[in-house]
Amino acid sequence: MDLTLLYRGPLSSCDFDCPYCPFAKRRDSRERLRADRAALERFTGWAAGQTDDRLHVLFTPWGEGLVRSWYRRALVELSRLPHVERVAIQTNLSCRTDWLEEADPESVALWCTYHPGQTPYERFLAKCGELAERGVRYSVGVVGLPEHAEHARRLRAALPAHVYLWVNAAEGHTYTDAEAAEWARIDPLFPYSRHPHRSAGLPCRTGESVISVDGEGTVRRCHFVKAELGNLYDGSYRAALRPRACPLAVCDCHIGYVHLETLPLYDVFAGGVLERIPAKVHPPAVPWTTGA
Repeated sequence: MDLTLLYRGPLSSCDFDCPYCPFAKRRDSRERLRADRAALERFTGWAAGQTDDRLHVLFTPWGEGLVRSWYRRALVELSRLPHVERVAIQTNLSCRTDWLEEADPESVALWCTYHPGQTPYERFLAKCGELAERGVRYSVGVVGLPEHAEHARRLRAALPAHVYLWVNAAEGHTYTDAEAAEWARIDPLFPYSRHPHRSAGLPCRTGESVISVDGEGTVRRCHFVKAELGNLYDGSYRAALRPRACPLAVCDCHIGYVHLETLPLYDVFAGGVLERIPAKVHPPAVPWTTGA
């Protein structure tokens, strides 16, 4: 079986306090951290044993995972397994990067978000450079808020042209055509993020070749559909895997709508769906005019 797993355990604490994130500066208790570690180690052990399958794993923690040793260790261990095609994680890149020396650069990848005001620009850019030096695949992105525009322009100018810089439409923010066009000058794929995608009744790979897994091993088709398909650890989810239409009216998150069969994103991101790296990175457009 060729299976993509989106894993999200109990962890919900983060070292940043972004005003647009409900998990900013949340502190997990020691008990919750122990539970998260145990859940992740159980998942990693399960994945290591699935040698008859080809796995693709994306960690999507509510909090920041890479400041925790068990997430770093999980990425290293999974990256070195021959049946794990790709293992990636969403991260703010606040952690050190030397641990990646132990990972297989052919398998490991990072989906990095730059949060202006939370970390010095020079520090974030230096960490991107460290990833490049270690040969680690990565994408970089920002939330498309007006106050982030100048930061995004600066970052796009500094990153190598082959590094994809994505822009997420800010939740609850409406973009005029002119504003959307300006964001698309830095991320040509921004139009996919600008509006929620109608998904009701449309075919989606989730629930067939893509599943969401929580810390208890409960399997759902994706993070956004609560119906349970079974449990990962007793194997009961397998019988439930089949083509499915989306039951929701719309899908507005990249980790969800990238799997819609009505969108061409598996072709756009061929070989880089989990880490959000397109097969062909378009060169950045000409710089925006001052005051745009």
